[in-house]
Amino acid sequence: MKKIKNILLFSTVLMLSMVPLYGQDAELEKETPPPGGEPKNFTLPEKTIVEFDNGLNLVMIPWGSVPKATVRVVIKSGNIHEGENEVWLSDLVADLLKEGSTTKTGNDIADAMAGMGGELNIGVGMHTTVASADVLYEFTPDAIEIIADVIMNPSFPQEELERLIKDRQRQVNVSMSRPQPKARQDFFAKLYPDHPYGRIYPTEEMLGSYTLEGLKSFYKNNYGAQRTTVYVAGKFNQKAVEAAVRSSLGNWEKGPEEFYPVAQPVTAESVSIIDRPDAPQSTIMMGLPVIDPSDPDWIALSVTNSLLGGSFGSRITKNIREDKGYTYSPGSSVNANYKSAIWYESADVTTADTGPSLREITKEIYILQNEAPSKEELEGIQNYNAGIFVLQNSTPGGIIGQMINMDVHELDDSYLTNYVKNIYAVTPEKVQEMTKKYIDPEKMTLVLVGDKKIIEKQIEEYNRKEEGY
Repeated sequence: MKKIKNILLFSTVLMLSMVPLYGQDAELEKETPPPGGEPKNFTLPEKTIVEFDNGLNLVMIPWGSVPKATVRVVIKSGNIHEGENEVWLSDLVADLLKEGSTTKTGNDIADAMAGMGGELNIGVGMHTTVASADVLYEFTPDAIEIIADVIMNPSFPQEELERLIKDRQRQVNVSMSRPQPKARQDFFAKLYPDHPYGRIYPTEEMLGSYTLEGLKSFYKNNYGAQRTTVYVAGKFNQKAVEAAVRSSLGNWEKGPEEFYPVAQPVTAESVSIIDRPDAPQSTIMMGLPVIDPSDPDWIALSVTNSLLGGSFGSRITKNIREDKGYTYSPGSSVNANYKSAIWYESADVTTADTGPSLREITKEIYILQNEAPSKEELEGIQNYNAGIFVLQNSTPGGIIGQMINMDVHELDDSYLTNYVKNIYAVTPEKVQEMTKKYIDPEKMTLVLVGDKKIIEKQIEEYNRKEEGY
């Protein structure tokens, strides 16, 4: 009992001693937090580039102290190279690659990679197909040899194709049952009517029409050394890595030259409603073509996007989420493509608030066009963008991702090394200029998925023009 009393007495004294912390001094402490650290530009780790006679490139980036290496074999081939009736054909090629090579089954490969502390992943994007693995540093050359075998010597097993096609068909069915993919499909189809950028999802019938011969033909026409770069970052033996790449990929056929078809996106005011009877929410996508990452205004536009709708503290988010309660997770984005890009705002809003949501989104755009933000508001967004950038470059995989992005968009190293400096060089007046120059509600494509009988009248009453703002 005496011990308990002593503990209680000590606790009381401790609490009394802390009282000043909750008084005026504490309030002052809250109001004047310490200044943040000085923003620093990104320093690109020293890299070694080796060019091979067949057009293949090797980029080695020693980084960090963790005894692991990240390997990315990047082929400049993806959905952008698909024909009008070949949507996701490149994805199926990658699916088949994972089933094994002419020397190893898929299970053999999985077991071998697991013994190295990793696993093989093959993913397809719009511009690239990436075969990747994170392995213990001593196994880096072995991992390279396995990945090389998979991409150079695919077995293309006929018996697996039907299963893979059915998997993809199920994926399409699930996606098309949801409003967001429906909106996304229609939105990009309108902006890119004659380009793979506008073909997001295949039909079940299209997937069912693909043959092994067609997949092999796509592989032959799009894979090869000239389109391939091997990135290795982390801890590894550079001489051993170069020797592994030379022995396993150095004799690969050159294949096709690099080529990305340039898109001509459509800029036009239009409204499209996809009916979803009795839906409790409307899905909104509205946007227009803007500049791509190679343009000098790109970073300023990215900062503007974050302030307008692209961050949790952005103006549109505060308006229709925090103030009005129309939606839970709105957001804007700048979708970067090769030599083109799209700015768009998307949100799932309550059906009854579809029209009001559109008016508030438009209002925020016009306000930013007519009045520059305060220096304090802009600084918060700049800190956010700089912080995200630092996080993106905090791992070997993140650094490789940045380098892949620069390669696709034909940017030099200064894009990375000056990125933070260029973020903080954006002025409030520049943000206003970017909004005026690129984000015009009267030129936007608007796609909605929702209960047409309820939202149609709201759309008729919605006015994109600046009057009233």
